[in-house]
Amino acid sequence: MKIILIRFSLAILAIFSFSQGVFAQIITPADRKKLQAKEDTLKEFARYLNTDSLQEDRMISDSVFTRTLVRALKIKNSFYYPFDSVRGISKLYAPDTSFRIFTWNIQFDEYYSRQKGAIQFPMRDGSLKLIALRDVSEFTANPEDSVRSYNNWIGAVYYNMVKTQYNGKNYYTLFGIDNNSLESSKKWMEVLTFNQKNEPVFGGPYFSYAKDSVRQKTRYRFSLEFKKDTRVMMNYIPDLGVILVDHLVSESDEPDHKWTYVPDGDNEAFKWENGKWMHVDKAFDYKVDMTGADLYLGKPPVGDPLLDAKGNRDEKKLGDKSNKNKEKEKGPPNNDN
Repeated sequence: MKIILIRFSLAILAIFSFSQGVFAQIITPADRKKLQAKEDTLKEFARYLNTDSLQEDRMISDSVFTRTLVRALKIKNSFYYPFDSVRGISKLYAPDTSFRIFTWNIQFDEYYSRQKGAIQFPMRDGSLKLIALRDVSEFTANPEDSVRSYNNWIGAVYYNMVKTQYNGKNYYTLFGIDNNSLESSKKWMEVLTFNQKNEPVFGGPYFSYAKDSVRQKTRYRFSLEFKKDTRVMMNYIPDLGVILVDHLVSESDEPDHKWTYVPDGDNEAFKWENGKWMHVDKAFDYKVDMTGADLYLGKPPVGDPLLDAKGNRDEKKLGDKSNKNKEKEKGPPNNDN
């Protein structure tokens, strides 16, 4: 198995290297030089818009960055230029390289931020086709129940993209993060498709709870809101073939306050079936007895204690366990005689 994995990894690396080589040949040396000059400018202003201490300076940096990015993308065959040195800006290619999506966060103050983004498409003549994304999250009361266009996008900075198919149609599931507020962050998951005009369509009835014991309505996009600076899992796991999501609970027993939510050690999942992500309530088929456990106070779960709360031995339970151990030591009955 290890040899197979190594060969598979080497094959992927070879394909990636070949693709990078092909991409490099598409851009002429003169255009590559122009792109490298633009990249140097983008790198600096991306750093400023993410780290500058003054709001006014962050806004100016964002404006200069946006204009410079558009100018860079107008250079012929810029789609194939990765802009690797530009940090703090998400640059995700679709798994089939049919488009790439840029997203980034602009922090106005401690309480308010917005996301910006654009989708670039490869053109045969190397020209620019770019669709800007307009974040309207702040004006949206129920973002999980609607289909969206590029003009009323629910903003997020995307960190992964997975391609699935159903009935010959491509579906691109996006995973993103949103700074949200001073006290909480959000993670978003939604499906991107393209209409007949090749315009992006965000969301749809793709997150189904039809197999749950307690039915919920189908969601058009999925989100988690949680305590600031908490690490929360929401991503596709190739080895399992599912999206794995941390189950969250309020650490202070205040379920109405999402900024108190943290992972409880359990996981939910979503599995792609017949054009939908089907919800799986329990990602892993095992149970741990959490009786008396309090992970925040350092009290781990205990399976079947032999001592009571006062430290006294339960002689009956001890005797039962001893007898069970003796039976195990005897091994299975010998039926050969």
